[in-house]
Amino acid sequence: MARITARAGNETALRSVLRDLLGPSRSESGCVSYDLFENEDNPLEFVTVEHWRDQEAAAAHLATPHVAKAITLASDLLAQAPLIHRFREVA
Repeated sequence: MARITARAGNETALRSVLRDLLGPSRSESGCVSYDLFENEDNPLEFVTVEHWRDQEAAAAHLATPHVAKAITLASDLLAQAPLIHRFREVA
């Protein structure tokens, strides 16, 4: 799960960059699911909820051209570095 916060005034551009990641990410062989959410109370805040087959698939995702492109495009749009949280399924 990644929490991504736009700088004020950049939320529309950041939303576009994040939406462009959906199709390519969902097409990766190790992707179980990849969803994007926007905070209803704070339109500057987005969350991606990603489920990868294993850690290797998650690492491979971060090395893809579409992720590299998104990082480049989003760098000036962010209020802070994305906060990455890794969870393990319990039940």
